[in-house]
Amino acid sequence: MTDKDNIILDVKDLKLHFPIYEGVFKRVVGHVKAVDGVSFQLRDGEVLGLVGESGCGKTTVGRTILRLYDPTSGEIWYQKPTGERVNLADINQRQMKPLRRELRMIFQDPFSSLNPRLTVKDLISEPLEIHGIAKGKEAERRVAELMSAVGLNPSLMRRYPHEFSGGQRQRIGLARTLSLNPRLVVADEPVSALDVSVQAQVLNLLQELQQRLGLTLIFIAHDLSVVEHISDRIAVMYVGKIVEMADTSALLEKPLHPYTEVLLSAVPPADPDVKHERIQLQGEVPSPANPPSGCIFHPRCKYAQAVCSQQVPPLTEVQSGHFAACHFAKELHLKGIQAGATA
Repeated sequence: MTDKDNIILDVKDLKLHFPIYEGVFKRVVGHVKAVDGVSFQLRDGEVLGLVGESGCGKTTVGRTILRLYDPTSGEIWYQKPTGERVNLADINQRQMKPLRRELRMIFQDPFSSLNPRLTVKDLISEPLEIHGIAKGKEAERRVAELMSAVGLNPSLMRRYPHEFSGGQRQRIGLARTLSLNPRLVVADEPVSALDVSVQAQVLNLLQELQQRLGLTLIFIAHDLSVVEHISDRIAVMYVGKIVEMADTSALLEKPLHPYTEVLLSAVPPADPDVKHERIQLQGEVPSPANPPSGCIFHPRCKYAQAVCSQQVPPLTEVQSGHFAACHFAKELHLKGIQAGATA
């Protein structure tokens, strides 16, 4: 099998611009560029961590890939198990429905994503019935299997979401996601709403299931220490764009983009005796409705020069498998951290 055959998802220049309306007649006076030219490839069975601060567009990327949002432009090529490739950006919701068995999402808030009026059995079995896979006793048997797989006692299936803890609710959401045996899962900050003591449990469970079931995973988070734990590669986003992407160890140990260096400086070391110097950024995050010219990061970058405000740096392969959108990626010597050294 060639590398090309192994690519399950190929996103090309994906954009999602939300219109800004003004006045009585709701004229469009501008656009919020939530996702602005995102491109990446995902191999079958790989975990890609998508990281960035709140509002950078990472969740919007995940939802647009699954067509919960309709993209403004770009291509989302998905390779089916048969080998056929389909552009998800080009099909309607009716054509998308059968693909939702293979493309699933884990939502951030385990409480708001579960219908409080349905029992756990109904919540997990609902996708099975909608897609005509199982119903009745067969669906109940499948629910019991899924609950056991995510570490929940099947005898609790007739209870309601409010009767469970946050960690247990996230496991219910995970069981619901896995009910259709998906190939590609977008996990939208699945542990950020949980207590720290529970985060590790859910993260380890997700990693175990990913490896056992051979899932391809896009793991969205703002915590680099969490992303490091589960990801094969990491993509860093800033104001709607991917600014760096590389294998996890390469990105942590030798970042090539100044924004990645800033993010890494915010990660506390596991050893409290290690001296830690955090980089303090000046200024505010630019508005995606009115982004600066040139490099999106240049107003806050201490390495910026004249060219940075004039030309947009493309995301280019600076080293083998290591991409960065910086005019000086080959010249800068940025400070990273050792993989596995985070708290």
